[in-house]
Amino acid sequence: MNTPTLNRTFITVQGLHTAEYVVGEGRPLLVLHGWGADAALVKPLADGLAHHGYRVYVPDLPGFGASAPPPSAWSVFDYAQHVLAYLDAHNLARLPVIGHSFGGRLGLIVGADHAERVDKLVLIDSAGVPNRLPLVMRLRLAAYKVVRDGLYTAGARSTADRLRAWYGARYGSADYQNAGVLRETFVKVVNQDLRSFARRVRVPALLLWGDADADTPLWMGKTLERLIPDAGLIAFPGAGHYSYLEHLAESIRIIDHFCSHD
Repeated sequence: MNTPTLNRTFITVQGLHTAEYVVGEGRPLLVLHGWGADAALVKPLADGLAHHGYRVYVPDLPGFGASAPPPSAWSVFDYAQHVLAYLDAHNLARLPVIGHSFGGRLGLIVGADHAERVDKLVLIDSAGVPNRLPLVMRLRLAAYKVVRDGLYTAGARSTADRLRAWYGARYGSADYQNAGVLRETFVKVVNQDLRSFARRVRVPALLLWGDADADTPLWMGKTLERLIPDAGLIAFPGAGHYSYLEHLAESIRIIDHFCSHD
């Protein structure tokens, strides 16, 4: 997917060189991109919302875009803390938060544990609900973990490491294969079940979804709608994982209406 270029600025957050795209004047609003993406991929959404009177903040999350990688393998909770530190760096007390895919994971955590920082929550094709793996894949993964952990327990670390490398190369997803220095972080993030956080989200939530999304299928959006106490789901016909780009004008209009009305 072609992404637009953008003029980034840089700040330091938690000691990390952090790139950001900030556009517009008016009410502050935060947009969090997905895994493997950066601010450029949500620029069309940010620019559209800026035209509706928002000052939109879009950081490149650590390890993505032009931001420095995290100093160690981060969990999704480490990333959520970084988001809060980013808000503090801009003296932003409370604002609407929009998260696409991986950014939605962070939105769920912040909306549940730090609702005082969130005005409204918008989740777009969000991750956070575990995928339903076929039985054969579950059995294969379980067998692999038993052997791997047994090797580590027995002190055969080099053999266990080679097994991990082989298994990842043979069965790992495209995101895993392309994660590079963030591979250990990806493993921590992708397996995190956030349904308990969805139940504790204490702010109004809007869910936008592509009904043809193959990465985070619509049933995941329906699950989040059911779990989040105050949530509504809008599905875009025929749209995939980047539904906000396929239905850009409609997404901007819906988000603006949601964020500007009590």
